[in-house]
Amino acid sequence: MPAGLAAGPLLVAFAAMLWGTVGAASDVLYGLAPVPPLAVGFFRLALAVPLLVLWCWWRVGRDTFRFDGADGWRIVALGAAQAAYQVFYFRAVAEVGVAVATLVTICSAPVLIAALAVGVLKEPLTRRLVAALAVGLAGAALLVGAPRDGAWSPHALWGLGSAAAYAVFVILSRTLAHHDPGKLVAVGFGTGALLLAPFALAGGLGLAALPAAAWGMLVYIGLVPTALAYLVYFVGMRTTAATPASVLTLAEPLTATLIAVVLLGERLEGAALAGAALLVGALALLLRRRAA
Repeated sequence: MPAGLAAGPLLVAFAAMLWGTVGAASDVLYGLAPVPPLAVGFFRLALAVPLLVLWCWWRVGRDTFRFDGADGWRIVALGAAQAAYQVFYFRAVAEVGVAVATLVTICSAPVLIAALAVGVLKEPLTRRLVAALAVGLAGAALLVGAPRDGAWSPHALWGLGSAAAYAVFVILSRTLAHHDPGKLVAVGFGTGALLLAPFALAGGLGLAALPAAAWGMLVYIGLVPTALAYLVYFVGMRTTAATPASVLTLAEPLTATLIAVVLLGERLEGAALAGAALLVGALALLLRRRAA
């Protein structure tokens, strides 16, 4: 059988591409209304939950909320990890800016996931995975770029916290892969939204001042790069190991950059172009499966 494209990794990469649209949508949103960033993180989860619950109830009925034994604690932890990711990431953005926060998160998460997958899930760390990881991290670093004012500080560790939260989220999703993907998104995100609500309320949601167009952007963020993307992600994770999945999600910054160039008129420097090429190479290395 000739080498071909594996469906699971393709779905994971597609989910990451959908995540990559969040930046442009948020940019449009912030131009429409002064929405606090943490509120956007809250709505990413909260707006996705009702339709996901209805969809899951139609498909699996009361099983939507059934997680027996240790799985009950795992789904709560999954939601907590998603909420923690929002808190840590937006705190990092507030302290050190988007560039440093994104760089630390994107470049740390695959390494943490690889370590956890080998230690917790007993996944093998092959030479191909190591190569793809190294190429992908180098590409992400070049693509996102270092801060131009050299303002590295200990506050960048908030980005490491968001990377750790995302790593825990990936590992937990792998341990729950025997459940319907819709259940994981609906119940996990519902738990995350509830845990995140106090932080969002403390920061002020600013709902009264939102025009209809801003609500449209929030709905898009909640339904497409959140509900749909994570549903596709969980389906793909059924047949994709955690470590290669973490590298495939590097398609997110690649997609965000392409949108910025094509739709927002931003320009890429030579280093960023090299980073994009390295990311494409890492994705191709993982998407191609060996001949049977």
